[in-house]
Amino acid sequence: MRRKVFDLLASAGGLVVVVVLLVAGGLAMWGYSFANSNVHDQLAMQQIYFPPKAAFAHPKAGTEITPSMIPTVSQYAGQQLLTGTQARVYANDFIAVHLSEMPFHGVYAAVAGAAYSAKPGSATATSLAAVEQTVFRGTTLRGLLLEAYGFSVFAIIALWAGIASFALGLVMALLVGLGFWHARRTSGEAEILAPAPVDGHRAVAGHVAAAS
Repeated sequence: MRRKVFDLLASAGGLVVVVVLLVAGGLAMWGYSFANSNVHDQLAMQQIYFPPKAAFAHPKAGTEITPSMIPTVSQYAGQQLLTGTQARVYANDFIAVHLSEMPFHGVYAAVAGAAYSAKPGSATATSLAAVEQTVFRGTTLRGLLLEAYGFSVFAIIALWAGIASFALGLVMALLVGLGFWHARRTSGEAEILAPAPVDGHRAVAGHVAAAS
């Protein structure tokens, strides 16, 4: 195959790859923008706020603020919950801690089973019914917050995928440019695998040896 033709074909194929990478990068960035803004808007509508900074001054087990919350929850003191990372912290380090301090460690299935088995109308049944409602609400809110966090992670993945696609597209575009440049400088008669020239003296010696 002629070298010039090969360069043109390879460069044209590379150009197609550039277009694909740019489209993929654009879609990934759109996905990031959509997921990120959707998570923010949905969380903002709930108007959830972290406890104020003063609440973290005297953490104590069994109260609203426990010592385990200081390393993570306290860094968002007083802030409105608006990001996926905040949602994860609030769900796992605030709600989950309070649920674990409730009867049956806040496991809804266990609480609901105990409430169902309790004698109807008894004080135990009434108490467990109240606990069941609290655990149900806490578990539901925690699940929704973790779902928001999951979507925020997908948004970050889409962001990096978009950046990688654009970077690869740029590199490929440079290679395509070099390919077309090389094609313009290559002779139209040049071959990719041209046969090696044969030394004249060796050819004559070979014929003599064969004749003898």
